[in-house]
Amino acid sequence: MTAALAAFAFAPGLAVGSFLNVVASRLPSGQSIVTPRSACMSCHTPIRSRDNIPLVSYLLLRGRCHTCKTGIGLRYPAVEFGTAALAAASVFVWGPTWRSLAAALFCAALVAVSATDIEERVVPNLVVLPASVAVLALQLLWHPSVVWAASGLGAALFLFVVALAYPRGMGMGDVKLALLLGIGVGRAVPVALLAGMIFALVPSIVLFVRHGAAARKMAIPFAPFLALGGLVALFAGDRLVDLYLRLL
Repeated sequence: MTAALAAFAFAPGLAVGSFLNVVASRLPSGQSIVTPRSACMSCHTPIRSRDNIPLVSYLLLRGRCHTCKTGIGLRYPAVEFGTAALAAASVFVWGPTWRSLAAALFCAALVAVSATDIEERVVPNLVVLPASVAVLALQLLWHPSVVWAASGLGAALFLFVVALAYPRGMGMGDVKLALLLGIGVGRAVPVALLAGMIFALVPSIVLFVRHGAAARKMAIPFAPFLALGGLVALFAGDRLVDLYLRLL
């Protein structure tokens, strides 16, 4: 039954992913996410309804605009599929509960900020802050506890101190994202932060090997790595925390 519900959640997840692509394309530059209609970024031709079916249209069009044949970036199908897969995974793990809805919304916000940070080096307040409020409300409906808010504030405070100490390595957008991470995963937020930092070490090491000391001046987007750490904490964090406590 849960597997069937998870499969059913995949299609709405694709639709949400399609909307997140609009958010990622327009929000960083201050454009409306409601109007005008979606259009090709190259020739500006409005996209036909039949060419705007999430994931399916990309495959049918072979990743190119119907009008000008310009290639469509891989970000579009990646965001759509990633959002849908994570929504399905949330329902599969937690079933038809407020927790699964909170997890799906949490994942959608992580996908959106990852896309904007990779392309524009921006973590939009209009994504992170409303998502934090909505996820907190859903978490409280599922399991009323001060842990959600306390974890969010604690994680944000921790990264705020880090940002003050290393302003070139982290921005306030990452601090606000930490608030969402704590609210989304609760007591497992240390797992999210630690995993995110470990994941971020990989490209940092690659840059250092290739460019030496000059790599210190090369910024990399940190939000996608925090988001990846958040996903680890969401689906495995509680088990990892329990394992750690048993080993103490």
